[in-house]
Order: sequence, then structure tokens, then C-alpha cells
Amino acid sequence: MSEIPGDLKFLKSHEWVRAEGNGRATVGISDHAQGLLGDLVYVELPNVGDTVEAGNACAVVESVKAASDVYAPVSGKVIEVNAALADKPETINEDAYGDGWLFVVEIADADQLNELLEPDAYAELLEDEEH
Repeated sequence: MSEIPGDLKFLKSHEWVRAEGNGRATVGISDHAQGLLGDLVYVELPNVGDTVEAGNACAVVESVKAASDVYAPVSGKVIEVNAALADKPETINEDAYGDGWLFVVEIADADQLNELLEPDAYAELLEDEEH
């Protein structure tokens, strides 16, 4: 299992968010999630300008095995999407916490970040799932 970066927060459904400052946050799926899904073949991202609600499905990642909804860790307006994933969805498999990011939101309520799992708590969740 890859190292979990210390600057991320997580949902129990394996999405991560990185606060970038200026009220912006980058969202992706965890290395664990991409491992469960297997080789990704398609990514459906929200559109720039869309509003996403924390806890609601806002994107889809599809592998040869299954399609899986991606839930927004925080509410806000989508201001950027990772368009490169349209041609190379496998980037998520290769670099889930880096180049495999999904989209950037302008956070509506920064307090929502405090409700998410810290890296250590997320690592514990993964250990519990394995038992």
C-alpha cells in the first residue's frame, strides 16, 4: 500500500481532498480505491461551473470490473477539471494522489474540512476493512 500523504483529508468512501489555500481544494480518489477498482478505462467528471454538494455523487470512475460513483468531500463550485483523464484515465491508477486528481472546487464552507478523516484515521479504516 502506498504512503498516505499527510496533507490530505478523506471520506470513508475513499475520496481525498487537499486544501490548496485561497478557498480551493483538489479532489481525487485514494490509492486504495483505485486498487480495488483495478484498471480504469473511463472517468466522467463534473463540468466547470457545476456546484457539488458534500456527500453527493459528482463523478464516476469506471474500470473493467465496475463503475463507481465519486462523492464530493466538500461542497462548492467546480473551477477546474483534470481534462487529461479523458484520454488517460489510467493516470489515476499510476498516481492517485498526484497527477490522477479529478477536479478542483471553490469551497463553500471550509468547516466541512474538519469533518473529514485525517490520514491516520483513514489508514485505520483501511486496516479495519482488511480484517
